[in-house]
Parts: sequence; C-alpha cells; structure tokens
Amino acid sequence: MPYYRFTVPTGNATLARRAEVAAAVTRVHGEVTGAPARYVHCTFTEVPPGSVFVAGEPVEGPRMVGLIREGRSPEVRARLLHGIADAWCAVTGDAKSDVAIFLHEVPGANVLEDGEILPEAADDPVAAHA
Repeated sequence: MPYYRFTVPTGNATLARRAEVAAAVTRVHGEVTGAPARYVHCTFTEVPPGSVFVAGEPVEGPRMVGLIREGRSPEVRARLLHGIADAWCAVTGDAKSDVAIFLHEVPGANVLEDGEILPEAADDPVAAHA
C-alpha cells in the first residue's frame, strides 16, 4: 500500500539513482512496518529547476509525499521518516537538511490493491505489531 512519490528538479542526484532510491525506501518501509516489498510503490516526477518553492523562494532539494496506511504509531511514523531520509541521502549524497518528506495516512478502506480492499491497520497482523 505505501505509495511514495518523489518530486525532483531536473539534474538532481535522486533522478540519476532512482532505482537505488526506490530499493532503499522499499527496504526501510519493510524493516520498519513488516510490509512485504511487493506492496511498496515509488514514483519519480521530474520538474524543471525553479518549480519547487519554500517560503516563496525556489529550492533545489527533492521532496517526497508518502501515502501510508492509517493507524501506525507516532514512533513508527518517525522511524519511517528518518529511515527514508537517511537511506535517500546515503544513496544520493543529498544533505538531510535539503530533503523534505510528507506522510499522509489513508484508511485501508480507501485502497484497492491486488483486487482487494485493504484491511484497516488494526485488523492487519502485519500492521498490528509495527
């Protein structure tokens, strides 16, 4: 279920190493939540420089929005955020201070995957211990 979407300015190291970034994010998600790798989705959207802004000023650092199943504890979400950022930076050489990650929680009932609507995290044995 997790769906991680990277928005990356053209020329950023994340684009050149997207397969490695995707593998690292998949590994971290699995280690932190216990979810099988086959459920972790990663996409990359390349944008022209000057397309990402913070406080009205353009920034060159990549951004990631992640959709994860609702019900994970604050500790698990913090482990995901830091683990993904650390893995991403280890692959790309980006400074952690230049990376921004946003997690949104989605109820299992709002996701269809492999032809099935997902159970809520509290009803899922994998999510229950993570």
